[in-house]
Amino acid sequence: MINVISWISAAGIALGTMALVVVMSVYNGFDNLVKGMYHTFDADLLVKPAEGKVFIQPAYFEELANDERISACCPVIEENVFLQYRGMQSVAVLKAVDSVFMAVSPLRERTVQGKFNVYFGEVEEAVVGRNLANNLGINVAFIDPLWVYFPERDAVFSPLDPMASLKREKLFPSGIFAVEQNYDSRYLFVPLAMARRLFDYPKEISYLEIRVHEGVNTRRLQREITAGAGPDFRVLNRYQQNETVYKMMTTEKIVIFLLLGFIVLIISCNVLGSLSMLILEKKDDVEILESMGAKEKQIRTIFITEGWLISVLGLLTGLFLGLFLCWLQTTFGLISLPGSFMVSSYPVDVQLTDLLIISVIVLGLGLLAAYVPVRSVFNKAISAA
Repeated sequence: MINVISWISAAGIALGTMALVVVMSVYNGFDNLVKGMYHTFDADLLVKPAEGKVFIQPAYFEELANDERISACCPVIEENVFLQYRGMQSVAVLKAVDSVFMAVSPLRERTVQGKFNVYFGEVEEAVVGRNLANNLGINVAFIDPLWVYFPERDAVFSPLDPMASLKREKLFPSGIFAVEQNYDSRYLFVPLAMARRLFDYPKEISYLEIRVHEGVNTRRLQREITAGAGPDFRVLNRYQQNETVYKMMTTEKIVIFLLLGFIVLIISCNVLGSLSMLILEKKDDVEILESMGAKEKQIRTIFITEGWLISVLGLLTGLFLGLFLCWLQTTFGLISLPGSFMVSSYPVDVQLTDLLIISVIVLGLGLLAAYVPVRSVFNKAISAA
């Protein structure tokens, strides 16, 4: 009977460990997927003014393009605008970029319709997010212009003729991109020259996007640029550009891990119960060992080791089953995602760090569950004898 209970305890720990491995690996898969979306849109480093909306580039920023670690320095103007297309209207975030940005941006690979261009010869064009394009009814096959409106500086608003206080520019949609809903529903890309005319920014920019070559130490480069730019500018890495999102994902992962760890703790109580019953059943055998000269400490060690081995067996079995299920999902995509998404099945990413943490947690709880009954039940059993 005791052996059956011990096997049940090991099976419970195995199931808990397997659940930890699978759930954390799936979460890592979604985490990487979300980060990949943001990495596609956001630059490695972003330089923006410490105060105000725009700034004029000092000579130091122009020299950054000659740094061998940097692949591209792209000036950007970003502003909220009003759009009109074939009678449909919407508010959007206009992001004006140059030809260098269009050539190096990973967004080229996320173009779902048309081309990722802001010029067709000398004709100015726009690349629009998919959700924004759907709201406006934009189709790159149409020849209708996209009108961009922005309040004119120092203009006096007239309720009789409100359009007189607005400047406007005409563009033609060239492509539609799809990255993430937050970006797809808000952003459109336009030529930098058009934005300078619309906003009256002859030299000003909103921020500078910096993309680095693969393998470059971004943190070190960030510190160098921060020191060179001075206190009037802020240099943000990808984490700092979306700090709230990354903190939220980290917090979610910790909460999930704690919840599953608590379940493993509850399951480990089975080891405590089975080992307590084992000590009571083997009371006569303990007396025989003592009569043969075995010390109390040695007998305690035997029971602790046996109880801990139940957790070790459950851990190894759970790790194997969890890794096997993750391999099946990665290879065959057994569980698919409902609806339309960027991936057809649940993404999985097994990380060694998670496996090590899971192993330490399970083995630690198993050792604690083995030590407690030996300390309490064993003493009572010996004193009763």
